[in-house]
Amino acid sequence: MQFPSTPRALRRPAALIATATLLLALSACTKPAPEEQDEALNESQQAAQAAAAPAEATPPPGACDASQVQGLVGQPYAESMLNQAKEDAGATDVRVLKPNQPVTMEFIGERLNIEIDEKGMVSGVRCG
Repeated sequence: MQFPSTPRALRRPAALIATATLLLALSACTKPAPEEQDEALNESQQAAQAAAAPAEATPPPGACDASQVQGLVGQPYAESMLNQAKEDAGATDVRVLKPNQPVTMEFIGERLNIEIDEKGMVSGVRCG
């Protein structure tokens, strides 16, 4: 059994369509212009530098900033320092952590933690 052949009139447009499709596909594979490459490179370098830059040291408004009370470390702990430390750090709450004391692990950004060692000295201050 033989199949009817494609009429000659239809073969020519099909070949033109195939050629046009091939040319369109090949044109999509060309490199961008050197200026576009330089611009893209500059943008990516700037983005990388911005990502590598250290974050601002200023905490967001309403958050605790333990850097303001680091001077307490090494001093003997006294109840009288709590209110001033709370105010200086911008904290809404203060928690005193003593050695071997069980503590909850939730993070509260507005809370100042004052850590006390076995000798009653402030060994650290942190927010959370």
